[in-house]
Amino acid sequence: MTILSEIMEFNKEFVNEKQYEQYETTKFPDKRIVILTCMDTRLTELLPKAMNLKNGDAKIIKSAGAVVTHPFGGIMRSILVAVYELKADEVYIIGHYDCGMSSIDTDSIVSKMVKRGVDESLFSTLKYSGINMKEWLRGFSDVTESVKRSVDVVHNHPLMDKSVPVHGLVAHPDTGQLDMIVDGYEVAAKQ
Repeated sequence: MTILSEIMEFNKEFVNEKQYEQYETTKFPDKRIVILTCMDTRLTELLPKAMNLKNGDAKIIKSAGAVVTHPFGGIMRSILVAVYELKADEVYIIGHYDCGMSSIDTDSIVSKMVKRGVDESLFSTLKYSGINMKEWLRGFSDVTESVKRSVDVVHNHPLMDKSVPVHGLVAHPDTGQLDMIVDGYEVAAKQ
C-alpha cells in the first residue's frame, strides 16, 4: 500500500465518521494573528500547543527557515492578505534552533538535483537569466539574526500597516520554549 492510498483510505473514514466536526471554524483567525514559521516536522503539532493555539486561532504560513526571502514573493503576499483581508492584527515570525536552513549546502542540493534528473545545463541558463542558485537556496548561520531580518522586511514593507506589531521569536524544537527576539509592540509603539 502506498502512502497516498493510506491517506485516502483514512480520509474516507475521517469524513464518513464526521471526525472533522471538532475542527470546524471560520476562515478568520480567532486570535487575529498570522504566523510565519518553519516547515520543520518537529513544529507541526508542538508549536501550536506551545502557543496555546487551537484550530481556527491563527493563520499559519510555513516555509524553509521561516524566512521572508523576497519582499514581493508568496510569503509576503500571504502575510499582507492575512492582515488586510483575513483580519489578522499581529504578525509572528518564528524560527527555531537546530534549523536545517542553518547548515544548508547549496552545492550539495544542486548535485542532488542533477542526480535526480535535472539537466545540468539548466543552471547555466538560470545564471545567465540572473538567478544565482547559491543566493536563492542559501540558508543562514544565525537563526536570531535571520528572524530579525524577516521581521524587518515585514515591518518595513511599503504595503504593511506600520501599526501592526511584527514579533520575532525562536522556538526550541524539543521543548517548544519560545525566546523573544523582537517585541513587535515596542516597535509599533515607536511609529
